[in-house]
Formats: sequence, structure tokens, C-alpha cells
Amino acid sequence: MFMEKISLDEIDRKILAELDRNCRIPNSVLAKKVRRSREAVKYRIEQLQKKGVIEKFITSTNPNKFGYYMFKVYLKLENIPSEREKFFEELRRNRDIYWMGICDGAFDCIFAILSRDITGYYEKINALLSKWRHLIVSKVLGTMVDTKQYNKKFFTGDENGTYVTFAGNVAENKVDELDEKILDVLANDARIPISELARKVKSNMEAVKRRMKRMEEAGVILQYRIAVDFNKLGLEFFKAIIYLKTLSKKDEAALGEWMRRNPKSIYYIRSIAPWDVEFEFAVENYQEFNGIINDLRKCFPHVVGNCEHVIFIEEKWMPGYLESAQK
Repeated sequence: MFMEKISLDEIDRKILAELDRNCRIPNSVLAKKVRRSREAVKYRIEQLQKKGVIEKFITSTNPNKFGYYMFKVYLKLENIPSEREKFFEELRRNRDIYWMGICDGAFDCIFAILSRDITGYYEKINALLSKWRHLIVSKVLGTMVDTKQYNKKFFTGDENGTYVTFAGNVAENKVDELDEKILDVLANDARIPISELARKVKSNMEAVKRRMKRMEEAGVILQYRIAVDFNKLGLEFFKAIIYLKTLSKKDEAALGEWMRRNPKSIYYIRSIAPWDVEFEFAVENYQEFNGIINDLRKCFPHVVGNCEHVIFIEEKWMPGYLESAQK
């Protein structure tokens, strides 16, 4: 079904860009940055939510920083629509799933699954895929090394991108019951006032502030940002699956800088898989995506080999280690 693109002016785009850097920014500070009144900024944010441009305010967390490994699963599926939807619904309910994408192209479904050890992962994925073996045509299993998550530069066309990195080495930062409650609320309501957050978790404001700061410093909490509806922005979400010919430290640094400066880049994913890296972009159409990939090939002819792609129809962050995933 065709969805009409929502028109945004320069102020809307600046507000969205600032909220994606830190959605907990006070309206008074945001108002100064965009040179509008606090009331005008508050109204614009409410309108962006009402129109569905802002789906929710989310907290990016790093499961690796509290003892989880992150594994990736890439599937081609049989064309059985009713069974596909049942499978997708099971993934949405699975509390071990951190992220999932329904797509078209090289794969039909991609998801990230969490486990504290290799044996646990083997048992989880074997049970899941065995149950749905009649639907699965082929599978590729991988392990995420790390992911650079860029600020959404496409709002303003900024080429001076910033990023946070999740996954990486596993660490055992202790997360107690109060921490879990705080993360549970912040996962999908990152802009909630501290006073309301403290009330919801049945604690006091100073204790909640201390817990949040500690989790930020430990890298458990990476960023407070926004989830947006790409369709309403007239954008499509593509993943490039890239096989590299070679990759020196110098080449890797150059690739990272190219991605950081590209105004349409969203994620730079390093994986242990048949391919080497995955680059993700928010673009207006396939032609724009193809142009970006052709530029990548021209800039790095000695590095970039074969390239496949998928276009996402739906993608969801589902922090399964939180209690909310069972509710």
C-alpha cells in the first residue's frame, strides 16, 4: 500500500537530528539549538509523534556489556505466506531475539539472537530452526563482532557523523533488579522524565540518576535516540552484504571514515560470516542505493569484492533480555 510522504521543514529536521543524538535533551536546550521557543519545540515534537514520524523514544543498550554474545541468523524461506507470518510472530515473542528484520533480496529474514555461551546458542537456534524446518529453504549463521551505529545524518544531510559501538568484547557488568526495571522502562520510553521513571520503578530520583550514570559509564546504556518510520519519510532501508578482497588496518580505517561521512549511512556491521561486513543505508530508492554502492566500489576497488543486498520491509529492536519482552 502506498504511503504518502510527510513533508518536513528545516526546523523539524533539526529537531529530529538532535533527538536522535540524545532524545533526553530538555526542550529548553533543544529550543536554543533550533532557535525556537520551548513551546514551539514541544508542539512540533508532539506533531511528529502524532503523524507517526517518531515511532518512539528508545534506549540503545549493549547486551555484550552484561554477559551476552550476539549471533546472527540469515534465512531464505518458502513462499508459504500463512506460515511465514506465524514464524515472524514467534520471533517477535521470543525473549532471546534482540533484533529482527523481514526483508527481500538475498534473504527473507534476518535476526540477532542473544546467548551467554556457545552451547546455549546452539540449543536455542537448533530448537527454533528444527521446529520451522518445513519453512526454511536455506540458512547462514554468523557471529557479530561489533556494530557502529551512526546518528541519522539523513535528516540534515550532515557529513560529520558521530556513532556509538555495540557488541564487541563480552563483559560481566552486574545488573540488579532495579537496573533491570530502569532499562525495562527506558527501552521504549527513553524520554520519560526522571521523576516519572523513579515512580515507575519504585525508587527515588537520585538513586535512578546514579544507576543511569553508572550504566552509561559501563557502556550498558549507549545512547538515547528515536525510532522513526522510514516510509513516512519517503525512505527505504537497504543492507549491503559485502565480500572483501583484502582488508588492512589502513583500509579498514578508510572504510570507516567513508561510512561516517556518508549522509545516508546507518550501520557498519562487522561479522564472522561468509562475507566480511554489512553496510546499511536509508535512501530514497534503489537507484540512490546503487549509486552509493558504485561509489564505494570506485573508492575501494582493491578492497571491495562481491556485493549482495536486501531491502527491509520491517525491522524491530526487541531487547529480549528485558522483562518487558514477556509481557
